[in-house]
Amino acid sequence: MRTKDEQKKEALFKATVKLVNEIGFASSSVSKIAKEASVSSSTIYVFFKNKEDLLVSTYMELKHKLSEALLRDFDDTLPIRDIIKGTWFRTFEYISNNLDDYDYIQQFASSPYSSLVDKEALEKEYMPIISAFKRGIDQKIIKDVDMNLLGAFIFNPIERLANPRLCHDLEMDEPNLEMAFSMAWDAIKL
Repeated sequence: MRTKDEQKKEALFKATVKLVNEIGFASSSVSKIAKEASVSSSTIYVFFKNKEDLLVSTYMELKHKLSEALLRDFDDTLPIRDIIKGTWFRTFEYISNNLDDYDYIQQFASSPYSSLVDKEALEKEYMPIISAFKRGIDQKIIKDVDMNLLGAFIFNPIERLANPRLCHDLEMDEPNLEMAFSMAWDAIKL
């Protein structure tokens, strides 16, 4: 694709995030998204089959960007705790710096649209992190529980701590970040 086309596609993703966050999925019509992206409504159909496809594709694009951020400097030769700590801190950094994108991810994941996602394709992007958790379980470093439970106790606290709208009275400086990770780690370690 030409650069101009990629710019239009990116503008559509940004417009989708902005409008869904402001007015919700139902009110974010194709025409409103196109107007926000400064493209014609027909341009959306060059890239996407319909509104559903645009919403799902936006989610997948944001999850791809999140996985890239989490896997930056990923080193699976480190001890399990260090791998998870690095991932935890990169998650905090990503959410802190991309609150609107993360709000969209959260809304989408809680919506009926989430059933349209190719979960296997999505999981592949996060496989190095998932593998580290599985190694931690195999090595009896991490509790042998469902991955959803592990994720809830290690990563869900970040969603609150990284969002100043939810955690406005606590400065998330280095000591507080270290303490928060230590508390999360204590919840999943054996």
